[in-house]
Amino acid sequence: MVNREVVGAHYGLRDWLAQRVTAVVMLVYTILVLMALVMLPVFDYWHWKALWQLPLMRYATVLFVIALLFHAWIGVRNIFMDYIKDAGLRLTLYVVVILALTAYGAWAVQILWGK
Repeated sequence: MVNREVVGAHYGLRDWLAQRVTAVVMLVYTILVLMALVMLPVFDYWHWKALWQLPLMRYATVLFVIALLFHAWIGVRNIFMDYIKDAGLRLTLYVVVILALTAYGAWAVQILWGK
C-alpha cells in the first residue's frame, strides 16, 4: 500500500483549468478581431479608430487583457515554483511580476479609454 502525503497544495487542477479557460477566451477574442478586420471596408486609420470606438470591442479587449494577464501570471508563477528554490528570491520575483502585470493592465485600460 502506498501512503500519500497530504501537503495542502490543491491548485494544480484549478491552475490547469484556468490556463485552458483563459486560452479559450483569448482564442475567441482573436477570432472576433480577425473577423472585424476582414469586415472592414477599407483598412485605414479612420475605420480602425471607428472599430475601437465600439463598446463591444473595448469590453472584449479588456476581457482579453484580463485573461492574458491571468494566463501569464499562472504560467510564470508555476515556472518560479518549479525552478526557483530560494523562497526569498521567489517571493521577490512574484512581487516584480505582479507589479509589472498590474502596470500592463492599467496601461491597456488607459490606451482603450484614454484620450
